Amino acid sequence: MKLFDVYPLINVTPVKAAGSKIWDDQGTEYLDLYGGHAVISIGHSHPHYTKRIKEQLDNIAFYSNSVQIPIQKELATKLGEVSGYTDYDLFLCNSGAEANENALKLASFDTGKKGFISFTKGFHGRTAGAVALTDNPKIIAPFNEHEHVHILPFNDIDAVEKQLAKGDIAGIIVEGIQGVGGIQVPNAEFLLGLSKLAKQYGAKLILDEVQSGYARTGKFFAHQWVEGLKPDLITVAKGMGNGFPIGGVLISPEFKASHGLLGTTFGGNHLACAAALAVLEVIEEENLIETSLENGEALIKALEAIEGVTEVRGKGLMIGFDLDIEAAPVRAALIKEHKIFTGSSAGKHTIRLLPPLNIESKALTLFIQKLKTVLTTNKVQ
Repeated sequence: MKLFDVYPLINVTPVKAAGSKIWDDQGTEYLDLYGGHAVISIGHSHPHYTKRIKEQLDNIAFYSNSVQIPIQKELATKLGEVSGYTDYDLFLCNSGAEANENALKLASFDTGKKGFISFTKGFHGRTAGAVALTDNPKIIAPFNEHEHVHILPFNDIDAVEKQLAKGDIAGIIVEGIQGVGGIQVPNAEFLLGLSKLAKQYGAKLILDEVQSGYARTGKFFAHQWVEGLKPDLITVAKGMGNGFPIGGVLISPEFKASHGLLGTTFGGNHLACAAALAVLEVIEEENLIETSLENGEALIKALEAIEGVTEVRGKGLMIGFDLDIEAAPVRAALIKEHKIFTGSSAGKHTIRLLPPLNIESKALTLFIQKLKTVLTTNKVQ
């Protein structure tokens, strides 16, 4: 048997990692400014993180959700405190796509409707419902096509109200900041308008914070940059487990739970909860919300001053920047010649930066120097 050929692979084989550094099987050191799609929130192999998981592994790694699992309650309490959503409930699952699937289900159950609104350049996952709401026809199979899905123009509140007025919409899903779409930041007025219209028309507002959550933007959630915005449902994953698979849905107290409404086999297992607790503890202890904001502001300012960079978007350490040339050769040169990982985007001219939140400022300074070198070389060629 061989692996199904799914991804175009970079010719690097990581075997060890610490903080923002990765070493391959040849002993070559790399700087990680992508964190495996924003997954590495507190740095690779953080000592507190590995200690937490090892201690849990020595006790019990897994049992199903048919028994008492106190560490789940510990995680829910801690997440509520750190995020500011103490009055919400938490449903634990295994990934961002699964979190979105369950949020969609809750919205549909609660409203009795089946229509959903998402937005251009949005990405919500590859499972049946999440992919139908993702703006990428290439990954939507005929099975996933639904007439009750409406992908509307991003930041266009009038288009949203027009669709809501038809009366069949259960929910609106929007990213706190669009990730795959190239780090597109929604207008505050747009998000507040979505919240107002959702209430007016009896729909639920779902904030997909899978990539933009967990202190990445200088707030715990990206939507918290918008004062007064409280979504009905918030989905999380990626940085939640720092590499250990875990996801979740933060659920407004307006929703009423019932046995069998949602379910999962692996969601909220002992090891996943230990990993997620470690992440929250490190975020608090190392002040990573403030750190990500400070480093992000400095990085954005440095990028804006580089010749050949046409636009910089984002908040904190969730940054996308556009070049006046295609990005792929630049990314390839950064990794091949300067041993620096960066991220791609749906846009051919965009590079994404999603480094560990505790990355050292000197590493970001080094990146700026190497980026200038690569852009100068490409200009000459």
